[in-house]
Amino acid sequence: MSPCPQFAADCPSRVLFDQIADKWSMMVLAVLDDGPQRFNAIKRRLEGVTQKALTQCLRKLERNGLIARRVIPTSPVGVEYAITPLGRSLQVPFRALYAWTAENLPKVERARNAFDGGTGAGTLAL
Repeated sequence: MSPCPQFAADCPSRVLFDQIADKWSMMVLAVLDDGPQRFNAIKRRLEGVTQKALTQCLRKLERNGLIARRVIPTSPVGVEYAITPLGRSLQVPFRALYAWTAENLPKVERARNAFDGGTGAGTLAL
C-alpha cells in the first residue's frame, strides 16, 4: 500500500495512526510488553486512565490485531490481554519515540515556558 497523498481524509493510514498514537495505546502496549495482564493490573499501572477509556483502548488495539484477549475460565470469569507479534513490532519505534521524548523534554519545556510567558511561538530560536 502506498502512502496517501497529503494525508487525504479517506486514507486508511490516518485512521490507524490515530488509533495507535492516541493518549493510552502506546502506554498499554508498553505495559503488555512485560507479559500478559488482566484488566485491573493494566489499569493500576496507568495512573489516570478511566475504566471506560481503558476498555475502549483495549478493544481498539484488539480490533487492529495489536493485542489478543483471552478469557480465563475461572469463577468469576477472568480476561487477560497479551501483546501480539504485530503489536510487538511497534516496540522498536515506540522505544525510539520514548528516547526522543526523554532527550528533548527539557527543550520542549523551555519552548512551552517561552510561549506561555508571552514571547509567542514565532520568537523561539530553532
